Amino acid sequence: MRRLAAFTGLFLMLAISAVARADLDIQITRGSNDAIPIAITSFNANGQQLPQNVSNIITNDLRNSGKFAPLDSSSLIGTPAPGDQIDYSAWQNTRASYLVDGRVEAAGNGYKITYELHDVFGNKREISANVSGSEAQLRQSAHYVADQIFEKITGIRGAFRTKIAYVISTGIDPNMSFSLYVADQDGYNPRRVLNSNEPILSPAWSPDGSKLAYVSFEGKRPSIYVQQLATGNRIKLTSFKGINGAPAWSPDGRKIAMSLSKGGSPDIYVMDLGSRQLNQITHGSSINTEPNYAPDGGSLIYTSDQSGQPQIYRYNFGSGQSQRVTFTNRYNAGGHFAPDGSTIFFVTRTNQGFQAAKQDLASGRLTVLSKTRFDEAPTVAPNGIMVVYATEKGGRGILGATSADGRASFEIPVPDGNVQEPSWSPFTK
Repeated sequence: MRRLAAFTGLFLMLAISAVARADLDIQITRGSNDAIPIAITSFNANGQQLPQNVSNIITNDLRNSGKFAPLDSSSLIGTPAPGDQIDYSAWQNTRASYLVDGRVEAAGNGYKITYELHDVFGNKREISANVSGSEAQLRQSAHYVADQIFEKITGIRGAFRTKIAYVISTGIDPNMSFSLYVADQDGYNPRRVLNSNEPILSPAWSPDGSKLAYVSFEGKRPSIYVQQLATGNRIKLTSFKGINGAPAWSPDGRKIAMSLSKGGSPDIYVMDLGSRQLNQITHGSSINTEPNYAPDGGSLIYTSDQSGQPQIYRYNFGSGQSQRVTFTNRYNAGGHFAPDGSTIFFVTRTNQGFQAAKQDLASGRLTVLSKTRFDEAPTVAPNGIMVVYATEKGGRGILGATSADGRASFEIPVPDGNVQEPSWSPFTK
C-alpha cells in the first residue's frame, strides 16, 4: 500500500504500530571481499575519557563506503603515535595496505585530532595533519579525518560529513504522529525539524543544503512547503486541489519540479521560484510523478505508468520530448541520478520483492543492489559512493544502506518509530 500510494500520489499512509529502537548502533549486514585492507589504531591509547570514540567513527565511515576493510583490532601490532618511525615491514605482515594512526588531545575548550595516513607497501607517509574543534564538534572532526583519508586513497571526495533527512511515523491510526528529522549520514545526532499529526512526505534538499522542500498534509490536504533549516521559517509553494507531491530541486536552486493533478491526472510541472510561474512538461491520462533533475539541469527523470506499469522516463528540456529509460522488470520507480549523471538509482520489482537497484544509462544494464524485499525511496550520497533507502525489518520501517557497487550493506540507526522517505544532502561548505 505504501508503494502504491507513493507512486499514484494519493499518499495513503500505512498504520503501523511503533516499535522502540535501542541505542543508536550501525548494524553491518554485508561486507566487501574486494575492499582495501586498512589498519586503524586507537586514537585514545592513553585511556582518557572522551565524548566520542574517534577511531570507531573513522572505521565505520571507511567500512560503510564499501571501499575499505578495516582490520580487526586484535590483528594490529601496536599503536604508533603520530611522528613515530613506522616499521613498514612489520605492518606489511598484517596484510594492511594502509595504516591510520592518531591521537586525540584536549585543546582549550575542545579537542585536537592529530592523524597520519601511511602507505604500508609504498613505505611512505601520505598525510600528516590535525583538526581542532569544540567538544560538540568532535564527531564531525572524526568524519573530517575519514573524508581526508578516503579522498587521498580513492581520489573521490569523501561524504562522511553530509546529512540525511527522513520521516518517522509513530502511533496507531487515528493517533499517528509524523516527524521530519535531519541526522548525520551515519544516523547519529538526529534533530527533529517538524512534527505533525498529519503525514509528511518527500523531503528534498536544496542544492546549497540550507533548505528542505517537502509535502505536508496540514489542513487535511497535501501542500508543498520549503523550510529554512537554520531558522525554521517556511513558505507554502502549492496547495492546489488534488495531488501536490514529489518536489525536486533544479541543480541551480531556482526551480522545483513537482507532481500536480490540478489539471486532472498527475503530471510533472516545474515552478520558477522567483516568479512562482508553473510550466507543465508532461500531458495525458497517465500517472506521472517522482521527478529528479540530471546534474547538468538539462533533463529530468520521472516515473510514469504510460506503458501500463510504472517505468522511468527522461524528459529533455531542449527538445521537449520524453523517452523511456527502464525496460528490465515490470516495475521501476523512484529514480535518482548519480552525481556524474551516468547512472540512475531506483526501486525495481524482482522475484524477491521490491529492491534497490541501479542502471547504467549508456548500456541499459540493471544491477540489483540490496538483499531486502520491501525497499523504497533510494537516495544517493553526493559523491555517488553510497545509497540509502527505506525498507522493512520485523514489520517496521528502517533505513537500509548499501555501497553503490552493492558489495557492502548496513542499517542506519534512527529514533523510535517507522522510517520512510530518506533524502541525502548535497555537499556543503
